[in-house]
Amino acid sequence: MNKPAAILFDWDNTLVDSWDSIHWALNQTLEAMGHPLWDMAETRRRVALSLKDSFPTLFGDRWQEARKIYYDSFAEIHLAHLKPLPGAPNILERLHKAGIPMGIVSNKSGPFIRKEVAHLGWSSYFKHLMGAGDAEADKPSDLPVRIALEVIGVPADGNVWFVGDAPVDMECAANAGICGLVVRHDEVMDEGFKARPPERFFQSWSAFASFLDEIPVP
Repeated sequence: MNKPAAILFDWDNTLVDSWDSIHWALNQTLEAMGHPLWDMAETRRRVALSLKDSFPTLFGDRWQEARKIYYDSFAEIHLAHLKPLPGAPNILERLHKAGIPMGIVSNKSGPFIRKEVAHLGWSSYFKHLMGAGDAEADKPSDLPVRIALEVIGVPADGNVWFVGDAPVDMECAANAGICGLVVRHDEVMDEGFKARPPERFFQSWSAFASFLDEIPVP
């Protein structure tokens, strides 16, 4: 693999840990809607699609009511509990200094993405931020990727990397014709990756940094 023309990142559980906020807000919503609560393992397993794609299945005709409860609950606490994953800030700084354009393509609501990036002081790292609702379709559609790359000014091809942690990210990368890489902070190769396997699989940002040394990226 060569030095990338651009890199797009997923957000939650790729660059940042916001599972505590997601889990709390989701259980507030489930309780209000009369559903059984989830434990953290179930939250991590089931949260991948955007709310507009997942909540209609979960809550039926009341999904918009549930969405409001979730967003109101999440807004109360998400910045206070937001944590960069170990090694992520160093990777972003390194890539920024190397002049590699970067963007975010996430299934978290666009306004929340922009608030969280600004809160961490990372706005200067990214040329464009795409969240759920910023395009007519969310991941795994390739539309958010194509919009982000159009803004960045780089064509969607194998010279672009999409770094994520979930099968939906690799499906999105495949749909867009770009190179998918996985960074997960555990040893689990999700069964979902079999359909769209990543080009590379890393268990930490430290391992990813070593990979950059090999390319090399300054």
